[in-house]
Amino acid sequence: MRVLIAPDSFKGSLKSPDVAAAMALGVRDACPHAIVTELPVGDGGEGTLEALVAATGGEYLPIEVEGPLGEPLTARLGLLGDGETVFVEMAEASGLSRLTSEQRDPLRASTYGTGQLIRAALATGRRRMLIGIGGSATNDGGAGMLVALGARLLDVGGVPLPPGGASLENLASVDLTQLAVPSDMEIIVACDVTNPLTGPQGASAVYGPQKGATPADIERLDRCLARLAEVTAERLGRDWSNAPGAGAAGGLGFALLAFLGGRLERGVELVLEAIRFDDHLRGADLVLTGEGRIDVQTTSFGKTLTGIGARASAAGVPVLALGGGLGADLGDYRAAGISGVSSIVPRPMGLDEAMASASSLVRDAVRRLIEVFQAGSGR
Repeated sequence: MRVLIAPDSFKGSLKSPDVAAAMALGVRDACPHAIVTELPVGDGGEGTLEALVAATGGEYLPIEVEGPLGEPLTARLGLLGDGETVFVEMAEASGLSRLTSEQRDPLRASTYGTGQLIRAALATGRRRMLIGIGGSATNDGGAGMLVALGARLLDVGGVPLPPGGASLENLASVDLTQLAVPSDMEIIVACDVTNPLTGPQGASAVYGPQKGATPADIERLDRCLARLAEVTAERLGRDWSNAPGAGAAGGLGFALLAFLGGRLERGVELVLEAIRFDDHLRGADLVLTGEGRIDVQTTSFGKTLTGIGARASAAGVPVLALGGGLGADLGDYRAAGISGVSSIVPRPMGLDEAMASASSLVRDAVRRLIEVFQAGSGR
């Protein structure tokens, strides 16, 4: 029996390579002679870096950067195993996970560290850059990133603006004379949302609250991003504010589109292509996948499970999905190409216990699944 193991991370508990390793142990517990391929995945959000490096045989490059509030930290680039691609995960430098809940401050948080990562990625000499923009702590429209790459955002007196989205209300002009991005650099952005930059469905209104924004903050930040869009349109001759995905990652999507010539693609599809998922799928008898919580969001809105389900279904390979928890509404997961969904939790237990024991719970749950699968398939 050939089993392809392709899980996302169980956020807060296990990274995707760790989930894959636990699943592989469970398969071998039930079927010692199974041929198992571990292929951890992600959708462009936090944890995708580990998945891509592990799946492609790549390596990490540590970079000293500024965190969301200017604090020094070490972030990582991913040099993928194809020798051509460098991966930037914005959450490494500017992610919400870099802050405690008390530290969240979308008025001041900056993408400057993400710009430092991009600058380091350019210095590697590779000419294909993938950027995952999930999990941001920021709402600055990518202003900090632009400054790190050489742009100058100036007020009416020609003074550079301080970091953070709130300062954009004083933006008068953008100086791009020192913006250093090679014209032959291919920049592909993993993005699974289509929000515009501003308005009721924009970056501030939809994602601001999870970053600590109050209703008053949201109003102010939306005005600030609108000002950024206005000045950018004057400078570049095009309004990018309503482009699908412009509101992703606090408006970082806007800056990547407008100033860096980035191309936004569905995160899970981008990752599955990068790890050559279809090549690994050939000859498989079963695909095992999963993530921390499975509900209608994960089975209906283009997330990791649906991307895997669609490809496996087209190849005629069944998919079984495991979740750390299951929502009351799982959606039509069969229509998404998932044959069955199960929880790793075998009995009532608290969240802390389940997260602490996640590795052994995943292993045991997979063993049970494989035993049932073998009984039903006669393998």
